[in-house]
Amino acid sequence: MNNGVMSDVVLSLRGLVRAYPIADGRTLDVLKGVDLDLRAGEVVGLIGPSGSGKSSLLHCIGLLESSEEAQLTIDGEDFTHASEAARTRARLHKIGFVYQFHHLLPEFTALGNVALPQRVLGLPLKQAETRARGLLEQLGLGERLVHQPAQLSGGEQQRVAIARALVNGPRLLLADEPTGNLDPQTSQQVFDALRTIVKAQGVAALIATHNLELAGHMDRVVSLKDGRLVETVPGSL
Repeated sequence: MNNGVMSDVVLSLRGLVRAYPIADGRTLDVLKGVDLDLRAGEVVGLIGPSGSGKSSLLHCIGLLESSEEAQLTIDGEDFTHASEAARTRARLHKIGFVYQFHHLLPEFTALGNVALPQRVLGLPLKQAETRARGLLEQLGLGERLVHQPAQLSGGEQQRVAIARALVNGPRLLLADEPTGNLDPQTSQQVFDALRTIVKAQGVAALIATHNLELAGHMDRVVSLKDGRLVETVPGSL
């Protein structure tokens, strides 16, 4: 990207509209012109009631759903009219995903799960495992490298999922209720670990959550109301 005041903008989204067909040929307008910028190293909370469109917004930003003519730029690359090949490439290199459920492969160790995305990109096993080990150690899992998911606690499993999402060096991290399946104390620990590593790597993170206390610890909070994003002061939640 060009140097200058906007050089730290990782995500630029303008005019996202998303509607879904319902009965009798009608449509349900979920997103009605959403604009959003995310900057490097910024952790932004996304809140809103169930059905407000949080997951739809994450899926469109993550290039998993059509953005219906919205202007979408990630890390300086325009994806407004991108081909499916370009979108797939971006999901491998530019975007990391974390979900409420970790979706770890049960037959792989923690190290193997985190190394796998790099192996998909063709990296040699030793190189993939070295980077995976470094991330897991950063997340406090240095003693759990050879454990399979069933041998890990819920919080440990989710930290492995975070490491897997970040291992390919994405510029953008999208998380959908990443602590929603955890107790409050573990939830805070996982969020703190995520925040620390996102800041260290300069990743832009958008985290959808129902946990308003957790959202209050983020740099910014945006709320989906009637299909549009409204800036919310974290301390007021």
